[in-house]
Amino acid sequence: MNETIREQHSKGLSYYAPSMPDVVVYPVSREEVCKIVQYANERKISVVPFGVGSSLEGQIIPTYGGISLDFSMMNRMISIEPDNFLAVVEPGVTRNQLNNELKKHGLFFPVDPGADATIGGMVATNASGTNAVRYGVMRDYVLGLEVVQANGNIMNTGGKVVKSSAGYGLTSLFVGSEGTLGVFTEVTVKLASIPETNIAGKAIFTSIEAAGQTAVDLLKSGVSLGKVELVDEETIAAINDYKNMDYPVAPTLFLEFSGSKAAVQESVAIAKDVIASEQCLSFQFETDSVEKAKLWEARHHAAFAIIARYPNKGLMSADVCVPISHLTDALVETRRIIKKHHMEAAIFGHVGDGNYHAALPVDQSDPKDIMRVEAVNEQIIKYALSKGGTCTGEHGIGLGKKQYLKQEHESALPIMKAIKNTFDPKNILNPGKIFKD
Repeated sequence: MNETIREQHSKGLSYYAPSMPDVVVYPVSREEVCKIVQYANERKISVVPFGVGSSLEGQIIPTYGGISLDFSMMNRMISIEPDNFLAVVEPGVTRNQLNNELKKHGLFFPVDPGADATIGGMVATNASGTNAVRYGVMRDYVLGLEVVQANGNIMNTGGKVVKSSAGYGLTSLFVGSEGTLGVFTEVTVKLASIPETNIAGKAIFTSIEAAGQTAVDLLKSGVSLGKVELVDEETIAAINDYKNMDYPVAPTLFLEFSGSKAAVQESVAIAKDVIASEQCLSFQFETDSVEKAKLWEARHHAAFAIIARYPNKGLMSADVCVPISHLTDALVETRRIIKKHHMEAAIFGHVGDGNYHAALPVDQSDPKDIMRVEAVNEQIIKYALSKGGTCTGEHGIGLGKKQYLKQEHESALPIMKAIKNTFDPKNILNPGKIFKD
């Protein structure tokens, strides 16, 4: 096996220590996946599904070696049914690949985590993203799954209808399971109509508190928001360097108003009034398609910009989500925690649903620096939990948040473990993730 390929499959985009798989396998069909998983189960070999390697909580790291199951060759679109607003795809299809195919039908797949992730990987982590404020998260768009169980047998969940009361909701159970319950070989996803029009906006503020409060006020106003993204001054500085841009270095809201022309025009007028009441330094709109694409490309590349800003360092991305009423205070508290520990960090996120990130650079070779960053992450998470929030809004538990899952759902943890044991009694499916060993 090529050592470079093994090395590529030993890590994600986070700071977690890499671990080499014994072998990387590229299946091309469900039948091959069944045979691989059955073989591994009989010999108690771990199997770790791999999409494009963009996970941020170490889900794709083969902690115990074994097989890295790369789905890049299972990237066929099995069927697109425009009249039913659905598509059936293999797990290796990426969201951009799917959306490029859907354009001619006037449809799109709205879950947008930023990276050009695979549909299978997005299902595994219950991905979210910039469109979540209007369209929701991955769990809202998975209608059905074809899953290879740990023993190599195939299970089908859900179907092609938007609702069903037939038995337990196993489709939702698999969404967000991080490869620990089964291996996806087909995904049926719900689609949405492309809005008639959209306008992008950029509002610059004197403080992160003002930016956060404006986001909350916009949501309360009922405007037709498609996206509302907050980036702090540290994030803007990194984006400017990475993308060769000249955005003012200040807390900023990136906005998109989408829908019918009449609804968008009305929403923009209301938004102007809402934003004017806060400490806004400037507010401008973009209607040109090229300029709108540049704006959202800059936001999507925020994580890569921060990584580039700190060469030779890894990245811990805190990923909490709080009830909207606590968003502004949570942003202020996060900045206070970071300053208290004399750290550099960038804060950004999909604040329209209360989800934000604190991107913390970390020297992976320095145990003390790792401990310091993990202590900051712990304080951010504990604050979110104290306000009824969650330790992860979209990245998942993976390797790094197992102790916080216990804090958040201690009473439910025995049931979760029992489910894992039922589906995977030999613990071959992505072992070491979600639960403490």
